[in-house]
Amino acid sequence: MAVTYEEIISDLKNRIFKPVYFLAGEEPYYIDLITDYIEDKVLPEAEKAFNQIIVYGDDTNIAAIIDTARRFPMMASHQVVIIKEAQSLKKLEDLIIYLEKPLLSTILVFSYKYNTIDKRTKLYKMIESHAVYFESARIRDYLIPAWIERYLMTKGIKTDPSASAMLTEYLGTDLHKIVNELDKLLITLPAGKPVITTSLIEKNIGISKDYNNFELQKSIGEKNILKANMIVHYFTNNQKDNPITLSIASLFGFFSKLLTYHYLTDKSKNNVAAVLKVNPFFVKDYETSAMKYNVSKTVQIISLLRTFDMKSKGYGDPGTEPGDLLKELVFKILHL
Repeated sequence: MAVTYEEIISDLKNRIFKPVYFLAGEEPYYIDLITDYIEDKVLPEAEKAFNQIIVYGDDTNIAAIIDTARRFPMMASHQVVIIKEAQSLKKLEDLIIYLEKPLLSTILVFSYKYNTIDKRTKLYKMIESHAVYFESARIRDYLIPAWIERYLMTKGIKTDPSASAMLTEYLGTDLHKIVNELDKLLITLPAGKPVITTSLIEKNIGISKDYNNFELQKSIGEKNILKANMIVHYFTNNQKDNPITLSIASLFGFFSKLLTYHYLTDKSKNNVAAVLKVNPFFVKDYETSAMKYNVSKTVQIISLLRTFDMKSKGYGDPGTEPGDLLKELVFKILHL
């Protein structure tokens, strides 16, 4: 049966165990959390030496896994068998034999990362009906700010919307990387001030709160020529940390949403936030930009961004420095 991360962890905490867990998907974060919980918490330390077996997909095969899973635990109620990097296993369909009649005293865990099982196959149908199937999809980039805010909220920490957007831009969608950086921030959080701010991020992670793609996007949206040029100048002198491809992608996302905003009939804050998939805090940025760039200009800018994206990759303009391309692009956008 397919279940959620929360359901699996809740059952494990309540000592409700299933004979087989198949954890799959492109996002490894939740797969690792479940696997680590089972590895660390299911058996007492005294029982692990004889009843907990951890192997890797490259070092084993289905026949050996089934043989191990069919053994009874030694002086314990359960044995735990964890297969890490299970995506490397060959002939996975041979697991069907075990799934038909799994040993109830064995907790067999497959950590099948970066991939999923073909749902048309007999193997998937057997896993779904005879095991716990969990699929961890990669989180879309526009959902990451809200994910960061929820993660911090579980720890009693608030975050400024601009801070979560800033972290998303810098860290991307890798949840392991995001959590690692957030946990570092929590250690440095001043006592009695449970709020993550852009200043705290700048001080402890090294992202500039004034010179980043989020601020470039905002300054261009406001047609703040001085600030936009200052950011471009900073990016030109720090190209390794501020590649032009990311700047173009950030601006493309913003102006694509601005075009959608122009065509909305219901421009209420909540509706705009829902349609554009942004925090309501940022709706005012689109309201401001819509007054600076009408539909025609927005379409022209999107076309410009596509052209300069190709140029930045060496098509149609080989040899031009990325910093010079960015200067030209921003100049053309601001003077439309």
